[in-house]
Amino acid sequence: MKPVILFDLDGTVIDSTEAILDGFRVTFETFGGKVPSDEAIKNEVGHTLEDMFLTLGVARDKVDEHVHCYKMHYRIISCEKTVLLDGAKEAIEEASTFATLGVVTTKTGEYSRILLEHMGLMHYFSVLIGREDVQNPKPHKEPILKALEKLEHDRSRTWMIGDTCMDIESAKNAEVHSIAVTSGYGSLEVLQKCATLITSNVYEAVKHIKKSD
Repeated sequence: MKPVILFDLDGTVIDSTEAILDGFRVTFETFGGKVPSDEAIKNEVGHTLEDMFLTLGVARDKVDEHVHCYKMHYRIISCEKTVLLDGAKEAIEEASTFATLGVVTTKTGEYSRILLEHMGLMHYFSVLIGREDVQNPKPHKEPILKALEKLEHDRSRTWMIGDTCMDIESAKNAEVHSIAVTSGYGSLEVLQKCATLITSNVYEAVKHIKKSD
């Protein structure tokens, strides 16, 4: 049985910062709100859109309409304003030679598939779990367990790669291995509080898994 490697997307495989910031800017402007700073928005990446808007000051009863507006704009601009992180394509290609691959993300699954297809990578993944596929997003264990339900797997040979403590905590809660990467939104200082294995990018993470399996 092959090992399983589950990948987060934002900050791990892709850099969609420009698209995310543009989506929030347009949304806040649409509803006449003050646009948060780029740093404030980036600090929330990895959480659900609902939680992001709440943290950024949107009233709870206005969150759904803000999320809808964001999604309508994001789906138009996402492919144009998203790029692969350095080494991500090589990491996925290398991982596919010895492991079964999946995506576990808090992004909308529909848009995640569109992005990965646009980048020519979706065919490497046997499963993709997005926000709409679970009731409890990361750091809950549900997204990882939902992915594993669809794969032949050995929990002791399953890995989650992500750039935030939510990814690492989700892996711990699901009782699988994890590697944090510093290529995304979690700083080294923050990641050191939750992760025991940290690499600079997803390619280094895949090399570590291949060597240790």
